[in-house]
Amino acid sequence: MRAWAVVETGKPLQEIELPTPEPTGAQVLLEVTHAGVCHSDLHIWEGEYDLGSRGKMRLTDRGVVLPLAMGHEIVGRVVKLGPEAAGQGTKVGDLRVVYPWVGCGKCAICARDEENMCLSPRSLGVYQNGGYATHVLASHVKHLIDIEGVDPALAATYACSGVTVYSAVNKLLPLDPDEPIVLVGAGGLGLNAIAILKALGHKRICAVDVDAKKLEAAKAQGATDTVLASAEGTTQRILEACGGPVAGVVDLVNGTQTSRFAFEALRKGGKLVQVGLFGGEMNIPLPLMPIRALTIQGSYVGNVKELRSLIDIAKQGKIPAIPVETTPQKNADAVLNRLKNGQITGRVVLVAA
Repeated sequence: MRAWAVVETGKPLQEIELPTPEPTGAQVLLEVTHAGVCHSDLHIWEGEYDLGSRGKMRLTDRGVVLPLAMGHEIVGRVVKLGPEAAGQGTKVGDLRVVYPWVGCGKCAICARDEENMCLSPRSLGVYQNGGYATHVLASHVKHLIDIEGVDPALAATYACSGVTVYSAVNKLLPLDPDEPIVLVGAGGLGLNAIAILKALGHKRICAVDVDAKKLEAAKAQGATDTVLASAEGTTQRILEACGGPVAGVVDLVNGTQTSRFAFEALRKGGKLVQVGLFGGEMNIPLPLMPIRALTIQGSYVGNVKELRSLIDIAKQGKIPAIPVETTPQKNADAVLNRLKNGQITGRVVLVAA
């Protein structure tokens, strides 16, 4: 199979040949038709995360091995089933979205279909080759979800962008539909979060970003309020837009500055859900945590049960589509550079030739 792989961190992706995997057990081999380019791919490509005063966390320290075909937002067509995958609702020729956040497959966490929480992760596009390739090996047939009636380019984004924000906003809900929820970041994640909140019946959505063009896209997607972030005064602008401190913030950027103004915007009993991997560190006045009964919670992607639920909602036509641009797989490196430079609104999805 061909892959557009990270061979050396921070260097251009290279088109290389890799052995086409042979499915065993309940594994399934798919020919990749669509692969979304996600902001977290930038961290894998660059090879590290910023931990603030603790320095950098290297991807090699997490067990990432190069060369690696990234890409975890994958739709593909089934070409071969492992012997244990036959008769489980998937057959050769089926088009499926692939759940990528897989674990060891053996522990109690994996048995509960909560593999994103497995202590021995094997995520596609991170620890195993993913969608920046002509083929991908799904770890188990249960990770394949039918997307009939959903645009496959859009469906690909649900495997990360969609399920990540679906899991995150559900950590805030239920709230009164007119209670403002603040979304920090109006990229692919932010636009999907707006779309999914609207699908879930939420009415008051405030988007925050440093890019006025992205805020325009957020407004078009259905955000009721927008706030242009800057080095100073962002919290006050959020309070003005929302009519006071808020019950919930989802920080899809999660950097030092965003965590500060997101925390400061919370009302008593409010919750900050941290999703993004921008990096840095957070300093908070500890007495305010109990005095104001605040919650800060991390949210890591989502589980396969949540992805199935999200796809079911999408099949009903309830989720407004976000802007999706498609481009051939061979352009993967150019797309990563555009994403790094903040030149993408919505999502770019790589498609097979």
